[in-house]
Amino acid sequence: MLKQKKIAVINDFSGFGRCSLTVSLPIISAAGIQCCPLPTAVFSNHTGYKDYFFDDYTYKMEIYYSKWEKLGLSFDGIYTGFLGSDKQVDIVTDFIRKFASPETYIIVDPVMGDNGKTYSTLTDSLCRHIGTLAKGADVMTPNLTEACILADIPYNENITEINELSELARKLISLGSKNIVITGIDQGNNIGNFIYRQNGTYQMITSPRLGKPRAGTGDVFTSVIAACTVNGMSLEDSVKEACRFTEKSIRLSDEMNIPSQDGLCFEPFLKELSVSSEKECEN
Repeated sequence: MLKQKKIAVINDFSGFGRCSLTVSLPIISAAGIQCCPLPTAVFSNHTGYKDYFFDDYTYKMEIYYSKWEKLGLSFDGIYTGFLGSDKQVDIVTDFIRKFASPETYIIVDPVMGDNGKTYSTLTDSLCRHIGTLAKGADVMTPNLTEACILADIPYNENITEINELSELARKLISLGSKNIVITGIDQGNNIGNFIYRQNGTYQMITSPRLGKPRAGTGDVFTSVIAACTVNGMSLEDSVKEACRFTEKSIRLSDEMNIPSQDGLCFEPFLKELSVSSEKECEN
């Protein structure tokens, strides 16, 4: 009997700027999976713009998902993104406890900073709290800045060699995640994504370095990984698909001169994710 898969995505909603839930919803849906958003906040547009509307959903989240609990919902995947407070981390921990079965694939994107700097909303306490979400996660996808924060070591942009990355990833594995994907690693003319598994095996998957940094790139990348892994792809193939999809989106965004704060023009390639999903189902 056919059964459509479902992923609960816990993240903020930004009406403009292509990030967070407005990225995850179309990508996960295009892969043939029902995307079930649990918003942590509502923004008119993300905070990279000079002005924005903001509505905090912290004290609405539990009421919101209590209705899901009454419906007896379960999920094939749970994917967490930006969280703005210790309280939200506690709510997410409770959500995972209530809704995750042994078969649920848990993806944690520990959104905390980039280029050696934490985001303005981050406190030391919140950084530690976010680290607790690694326990039981199937994959965690920090960039190098976030990996250093989670490992409690000073940021160093020159952590690019396999032995250094392996040592860093082992520290993150000790937090409880089964797999780590450290994203956005400088590899000269390429960008590397370092996969490290609980059993100590690893690999580096690279793609060409293109254009300027764009808002929401990490959300696009991890949303593809979430969709592909829940659809049954290996983590390696999921990261390769995320690299391919993100690379094509960056190229098109540059060709169209889309402002960096407006994110990636990924919409024309969504049909390709649908094809990938169908091929995986056939296999």
